[in-house]
Amino acid sequence: MSEARTTQPTVVLELQHSVPGAATAAVVQLSTDRQVVWLAVDGGHHKGALSAAASHVIATAATTARTKGLPLVLQIESSGADILEGIAALHGWGTAAKALAECSGVIPTISIVTGPAVSGPALLIGLSDFVVMTEDSYAFVSGPTMVAEFTGITMTNDELGGANTHARNSGATSAVVADLATAIAWVEELLDYLPNNVDQLPSPLETDDPDERATPEAGDLIPATSTGSYDVRKVIEAIADDGVYFELKPRWAGNVITAFAHMAGYSVGIVANQPINLAGTLDIPASQKAARFVAFCDAFNIPVITLVDTPGFYPGKDLEWRGMIRHGAQLVFAYARATVPRICVILRKSYGGAYIVMDSKKMGNDLCLAWPCAELAVMGAGQAAAILQRRATPEERAEFEADYTERLLNPYVAAERGYVDAVIDPADTRIEICAALHMLRDKRERLGSRKHDNTPL
Repeated sequence: MSEARTTQPTVVLELQHSVPGAATAAVVQLSTDRQVVWLAVDGGHHKGALSAAASHVIATAATTARTKGLPLVLQIESSGADILEGIAALHGWGTAAKALAECSGVIPTISIVTGPAVSGPALLIGLSDFVVMTEDSYAFVSGPTMVAEFTGITMTNDELGGANTHARNSGATSAVVADLATAIAWVEELLDYLPNNVDQLPSPLETDDPDERATPEAGDLIPATSTGSYDVRKVIEAIADDGVYFELKPRWAGNVITAFAHMAGYSVGIVANQPINLAGTLDIPASQKAARFVAFCDAFNIPVITLVDTPGFYPGKDLEWRGMIRHGAQLVFAYARATVPRICVILRKSYGGAYIVMDSKKMGNDLCLAWPCAELAVMGAGQAAAILQRRATPEERAEFEADYTERLLNPYVAAERGYVDAVIDPADTRIEICAALHMLRDKRERLGSRKHDNTPL
């Protein structure tokens, strides 16, 4: 992050109903000249306990941001609802939560956690689109005392809900940074990819990186063997404008990458299987991570580019019992209802159910491309042989695998049937995507009349 992004926000307009020393709200201008509604809950005042008045400030800030069409940034340090106020504090928190929920899909909402976020305030950050936590912050619904009383397990604040714990285990935070200044810089960089509200498109970014730049280095990353691994971030770096991308939740569900980037100057969201982590298979966290990201991009008019290299869903009794069906369906649902421009590039493996959920052609994408080394099938040759050739000799099984690979495991079969629009040279990947983004920039779809959908949870 550049030094220019460490300036404190400049207050443009203070909002009424602020509670000095507890919660303040204002329209501010960031160092990048973007205006946002900035809400701060001060942890130094009564440990940030949310009184009814402070919660009213949160609700006012959220409503103001929504009506003015400005992003909402919530900077919070809070020990929870004010115990001394009793039910009034709880009622206030409910009012704040409702106002924040009403912002969903209308304006981007971002939380900065710089201290404790306990109980109700923890759920407030859970309502946000993005969360950034400083290294010494923590968040949980029930604290160590309650955990010890109910389970007998003793834990520290950091072990239970520290920033690094959420970055690795829960996915509740999008990033962990050193301090508030770095958090502000992170928010400013994030906003470079986002519009102010649902009625706008993200502002294009000027670049000297030509659309016609070839990307042979992307194809060179693919190993000679189908079981070899590589870092898909290098592919993203190769195709993005100036090689720059902004990754979210890098330490959680590492088998899928979610990132913003610019291509041809347009802001895009990228979802990519990561072969160096669990071979790029999809499990519950990966499905949730990708589904949430696709849903956000669709809500705020950001095209989605999907880079596919996955052998399928990760098998296991534990995953099935924890709801792999429901959570896998979240990813299917997110892609199926998305109306923004969608471009899918099959880099290598695309098997079975994972082929379908990773924005396959029949899921409604606008353009489906494949590299010549792509393998599209119900399963790989070895898996097919294990099922269909159980009693065969090793020689017969090897012959079957070779025939299966030649006849079925190539993108040209899918292209003949219209499931792939084109098989392209990896060097042309950026060229093709940029051309498609120009073509699809005016894409619009008429939405059906229903109150809202019923997302699998």
